[in-house]
Amino acid sequence: MTAPMLPLLVVLPLVAAAIGALLPGRLARPLLVISPVLTTAGGISLLFVHGGTPVLAHHVGGFVPGIAIPFVSDTFTAVMITVTGVTTLACSVFALMSGEARLRFFPTLVLMLAAGVNGALLTGDLFNLFVFIEVMLLPSYALIAMTGTWRRLGIGRLFVVLNLVTSTIFLIGVGLVYGVAGSVNMSVLSTADADDPRFLLAVTVVLLALSVKAGVVPLHGWLPRAYPATSASVMALFSALHTKVAIYAIYRIHQVVLDGAPAWATLVLVLVTATMVVGAYGSLGERMIRRSLAWQMVAGVGYILAGLGIGTQLGIAAGLFYMTHHILVMGALLLAAGAIEHAYRTHQFVGLSGLMRREPVLAVIMALGMMSLVGFPPSSGFFAKVGLVRAAAELDGARLWLVLGAVLVASIGTLLAMMHLWSEVFWGPPLEEMPSRGQGPAKDPEIPAGTTMPRRTIWPAGALLVASLTIFVLPGPVWELCVQAAESLQDVAAYAEAVTRP
Repeated sequence: MTAPMLPLLVVLPLVAAAIGALLPGRLARPLLVISPVLTTAGGISLLFVHGGTPVLAHHVGGFVPGIAIPFVSDTFTAVMITVTGVTTLACSVFALMSGEARLRFFPTLVLMLAAGVNGALLTGDLFNLFVFIEVMLLPSYALIAMTGTWRRLGIGRLFVVLNLVTSTIFLIGVGLVYGVAGSVNMSVLSTADADDPRFLLAVTVVLLALSVKAGVVPLHGWLPRAYPATSASVMALFSALHTKVAIYAIYRIHQVVLDGAPAWATLVLVLVTATMVVGAYGSLGERMIRRSLAWQMVAGVGYILAGLGIGTQLGIAAGLFYMTHHILVMGALLLAAGAIEHAYRTHQFVGLSGLMRREPVLAVIMALGMMSLVGFPPSSGFFAKVGLVRAAAELDGARLWLVLGAVLVASIGTLLAMMHLWSEVFWGPPLEEMPSRGQGPAKDPEIPAGTTMPRRTIWPAGALLVASLTIFVLPGPVWELCVQAAESLQDVAAYAEAVTRP
């Protein structure tokens, strides 16, 4: 892939979305598979290109730098495009298998969402970052309204209002940045006076909005409420795309615009360690599978952003490694939970029991996924947490013990929460022997006798879990990519040179 081909990663999903809106539903559904496959292939191609070329940049329309819309790719971008493409493919296949893709305009909305994600990952301009995030959000509002439980209408209102407010804050921050620095191009901003309090305030407003979208404590409460009210495939998409794009933008702005901002390291560490612990223990109070997993999404945000708090190249690489692991594992767990809902029409603990004997393949997928969240081998989560601990060992004093203590305490909380989920859903008596929701021992009328899960609905979750296990078996190549991505993030001069070059 060459620099002029970068816009194709946005154009192709948008064209596919337009075609999907015109075609009958049956003919539009294959686009749900074709577009993510092409995106993943483009991401893999970029990974090979960046082995020799650190940064690719293209000015859309051939306009001069500073006026043109810049599309920029480095190893960090390529890794994110690849991983999000794979997860989008798995979620789309699950939507096809479960029948959700039959909803009118569902393929079009997912493809529009994917186009916005790719644009947000590729843009080198703060204002266009705002634009592409809005492109992501518009189809997301419709996806919430058309999928999930009846709570989706109230939750959709929460999601819309919160994102409108945070988008307004984001746009205000972008305006302040332009007013102070005279540009919103990140390569130009990398040369701005980072000690200017006006500039710092402007960038802080932008980071505040992104932190809300990512779900950083104490701005996290909306996420465990909103995401579980959607369907499992949409929640898995939001987990892999919405929160991770916000985290990606925080990494990019923190490193390129603020040059790592070492003065903020302690504050960042306090916030991210609080996010780890609050998310890990938040699951203990839940009685539904996906609501329990939603809190672990919050905890994952803390682990990922811990790399910024550590601030070293090793810390950033460990944070990026954890993000790759978390996208795959959380996607696998959410799609597995969706397979349970598709077969048994519930994801509440009270309506499920003994699935370990009834659904052994599903039980293996869920067990390995939950072990990965805790950090037990054999899982990608093991090396992800080892990487963070190894990076934290370079810190000194209170910051070292803060990170190590938070990782330990949060891991224990995740272990307790996952044990609770496992004991309620997979242990216990078979469903036929459970008391009904009415009175007396009887078969639950909502789950007919002999109900089993169609194997096809487990394949997408199994594929993502296999990808996670592959990282455990072969962690070296993924770690090297993350180290290369960390180097590209810290090499601001190469980024700026590539973007400003005519």
